[in-house]
Amino acid sequence: MSGRRPMLISVVAPCRNEAGHVERFVAEVFRQRLPPGLALELLISDGRSTDGSREKLEAMAAAEPRLRLLDNPRGLTPAGLNVAIRQARGEVVVRMDLHTLYAPDYIAECVAALERSGADNVGGPWKPFGSGPTGVAIALAFSSRWVSGGGRAHDPHYEGEVDTVYLGCWRRETLLRLGLFDEEQVRAQDSELNLRIVLSSGRIWQTPRIRSWYRPRERLRDLFRQYVQYGYWKVATLAKHKRPASVRQLVPGVFLAVLVLLLTASLAEPRAALVAATLVAIYAIGSVGAAAQVCHSSDRWDLFPRLPGVFAAFHFGFGYGYLRGLVDFFVLRREPGRGFTRLTRPALPGKDGGGN
Repeated sequence: MSGRRPMLISVVAPCRNEAGHVERFVAEVFRQRLPPGLALELLISDGRSTDGSREKLEAMAAAEPRLRLLDNPRGLTPAGLNVAIRQARGEVVVRMDLHTLYAPDYIAECVAALERSGADNVGGPWKPFGSGPTGVAIALAFSSRWVSGGGRAHDPHYEGEVDTVYLGCWRRETLLRLGLFDEEQVRAQDSELNLRIVLSSGRIWQTPRIRSWYRPRERLRDLFRQYVQYGYWKVATLAKHKRPASVRQLVPGVFLAVLVLLLTASLAEPRAALVAATLVAIYAIGSVGAAAQVCHSSDRWDLFPRLPGVFAAFHFGFGYGYLRGLVDFFVLRREPGRGFTRLTRPALPGKDGGGN
């Protein structure tokens, strides 16, 4: 590489009211081990934080020329990502999240996988971690087939093509060609972008060599609200592309719709109530069985009583959100309410924000 300029990698991250995470995140990015010939810049787009995040970032940017703080007046994740990508100077763009922990070679492995695979987007598997009994139960449930539906993005050992991937790494020219993230896609903007890649005959590649650890919600009510939003915005993708990003996402909504129809029909036909009860019993048996499987593989039998409720928060939250999305986007054709756009991570005490 003597005499050649290093290839610049642009790390992009949206931020809004993340005072408890920004310092650790910035330090972790700049501790990344890069091979010779690579250099990085970090662009953080702040969505008008009110908890001191911006002030911390301004101070760090003043001391670190590789860190640039950008303004995201819309305050939404896809808008923040686009602000950063447009300002990026690097040939390669790596998306990172403030609530995720990263292996010290995360960026290096992203770039290596992008070059090795020739794919349009690369990333590692979703590997969650949690704290406290409920947080750990949510993390374990997140990785189970009962929640993921067998999606390969949740398989920590899989290497190969996938339909979506956690976070992502692209050549900047690829993102510009695709039109960047859809700023109207308040949630699930990553899977919508990945669907556009697939529809344009592109490839998405996952490798376990790209290692990170995602921190999911740690309270059931926050998890439920998050998955209501995920289900809701999956319908926005359906409305835009006239096809779902994956068949798996249809299952919770179909289950809940059938259950509601049976309960409604039971007002006139008592046998419908028996069918509904049978359906609920089958679901409960499946949840108990999945809980036992999770506890056996993790040796955390102490979490067994919590897991069925966690599964229900995932499934019924997503299913309800999906059905509401169908009503809003296809039947009433109305704008999403605030409940489907506001942040779902709890704010710091006394603050008015939270994470994405």
